[in-house]
Amino acid sequence: MRPALKQEILSILDDANDMTIATVREDGFPQATTVSYANNGLTIYFGCAEHSQKAQNLARDSKVSLMVSLPYTSWNDIRALSIGGRAERVTDPQEVAQASQLMFERFPEIARYAPAELDDIVLFRVTPEVISVLDYRKGFGHSDLVKL
Repeated sequence: MRPALKQEILSILDDANDMTIATVREDGFPQATTVSYANNGLTIYFGCAEHSQKAQNLARDSKVSLMVSLPYTSWNDIRALSIGGRAERVTDPQEVAQASQLMFERFPEIARYAPAELDDIVLFRVTPEVISVLDYRKGFGHSDLVKL
């Protein structure tokens, strides 16, 4: 991957707060929801309720599609990522601590809910496999495809 393109991907991941994540339901239909996330480079972490539909979907099928978009006022300024990859539940205590720390640093307001309201929260790690980088500053509909 070209260094400038990797920097653009990281810039978008670092500057956005939320992503739309699509998982596969038991009946085969996609389910899209918005979640907050934190990233460590290209590795993306998010949390959800352990018994949520999203967690159930991921337990059955780890395939995900993500959309991360920066705010814009003109179509000429659209910058976004469309990511296909796999989401795995984080179970290693050291990685749970690291991912939790990333989330707390990015969203300090989480502390208001801890610990009782976070008891049933589980963390997932998304490993991107393909990333489409949308950058309309380079022309309407411009995108670069990166396979990892």
